[in-house]
Amino acid sequence: MSTDTTLKPVGALLTEPDLGLHPPTDPRIISLGPSLRADYVIVGSGLTGGTIARFLADAGRDVIVLERRAHLGGNVHDHKHPSGVRIHTYGPHYFRTGSEEIWEFVNRFASFYKYEAIVKSQVDGRIENWPIAASYIRRSVGKDWKPSFTGTPTNFEEASLAMMPELVYRKFVKGYSEKQWGVKATELSADLARRFDVREDDEPRLMRHKYQGIPREGYAEFTKSILSGIPVVLHFDYLKHRDRIKARKLLVFTGPIDEFFGYDMGRLRYRGQRREHSYLAGHDLVQPCGQVNNPDVSNGPYIRTLEWKHMMPPEEIPHIKGTVLTREYTYTPENPNHQEYPFPDRQNQQLYQQYRARAEAIPGLLVCGRLGEYRYYDMDQAIGRAMMLARQLLAQEPMRAACAD
Repeated sequence: MSTDTTLKPVGALLTEPDLGLHPPTDPRIISLGPSLRADYVIVGSGLTGGTIARFLADAGRDVIVLERRAHLGGNVHDHKHPSGVRIHTYGPHYFRTGSEEIWEFVNRFASFYKYEAIVKSQVDGRIENWPIAASYIRRSVGKDWKPSFTGTPTNFEEASLAMMPELVYRKFVKGYSEKQWGVKATELSADLARRFDVREDDEPRLMRHKYQGIPREGYAEFTKSILSGIPVVLHFDYLKHRDRIKARKLLVFTGPIDEFFGYDMGRLRYRGQRREHSYLAGHDLVQPCGQVNNPDVSNGPYIRTLEWKHMMPPEEIPHIKGTVLTREYTYTPENPNHQEYPFPDRQNQQLYQQYRARAEAIPGLLVCGRLGEYRYYDMDQAIGRAMMLARQLLAQEPMRAACAD
C-alpha cells in the first residue's frame, strides 16, 4: 500500500501484498480430500451464495460452500490500511434497503452504524451534487428548463436527455458513463439511466432508503458471520475440479454463467476497476464527502476519487492520523475474479439468454447471483432475491425428491 502523498499506479487491487485476505476462523474452514459430497453444494460465498447457504443451514440442510478466492464474501469485502482506515476492497459498498425483513436479516450478523452516502461531482472546477440538483439546472440553464429528448428512449443517451437539458447531460453524465463503459453512450441500454434521477428537492443523499448503514466491524466480518458454522472450502475453483465434489440434491452456482459453460458460445462482457491508493499522512480529510465523481474527460481518465475515512464510524475518525484516497479507473478484465459490472447492451443480453436457457435445462442446477444472472444487483436486492430462491428450494424439495425416485 502506497504511503506517498501523490497518486501513482499500483495495478489491480488484488495485486497488493496485504489486503487482509487471511482465511476467516468463524465459518468451518475445511480441507477438501479426494472427494466430498453434500446435499447442497454452493459455489461462491458472496451475498447470494452466503444468504442461500444460511437459509438452507438454518433449515437443517446439509450444505457446503466453495470459494475460489482467499477470502469470503465475494466483492463485499474490506481490509484495514496500517493507519486504521478501513478500505472497501472492491469499491464502495453503501448498504441500503427499504425492506424491514432484509434489514432484520443483515442485523443478525452485524451491528450497522448509520451512513447515508453523499456523492458529489467535480464540474467546471466546482463540487456539485450527484444526483443532479434541479437548482443547478436552474442556475446554469434557466428556471424554465426542459429535457432535451421527448419520446421513447432507445439508448442510454436518449434516456438521460429525457431527464435533463443537453448541457447538463454533457457536464455530469456523458463523460462519466463513457469512461465507465468504454463505449459511446448511444451504445448503452436505456435501462441504465434508471439508476439516477434529477432531484427537484435537491436531496443530497445518494439514495432515500429508510435503512442505510455500514457494518461496524466491516464487511469482511459481516460476510464471515453469515456463514458461521457452515463448512467452507477456500482456494477451491469448482470449475477446475468438478469431479471432486458431488451435490446430492442441488448445485447452486453463483459464478459467471458463461464460464460455467467454458465460454463455448462466447464471452459475456464485463467492466472492472483498477484502483490507485494514496496515504496522506499530514491531512485529516481532503474531500467534502466519501465519493467525488470525475465526469470531465479532460480532467483525466479516472472516474471517481474515494476518501474512506468519511465512511467510517464518526467516533473513530478523530483517532486516525492521515487519510487514504483511492482513484478508480475502469477497464475490461479477462480474469473472472475482476469482473464487477455486467455490460448493459442488447448483444450481451442476447448471449446471456442463450446461456440461461442451457442452464435451466440441466436438472439439479441453479445458476444465480450477479454473475450467474448477468445483472447488477444492489446488496439488498442480491439478499432479497437469494432469500426468495432459498425459500423456493425448500418448498420444492418434495417435488425434486419425487422426480429423482
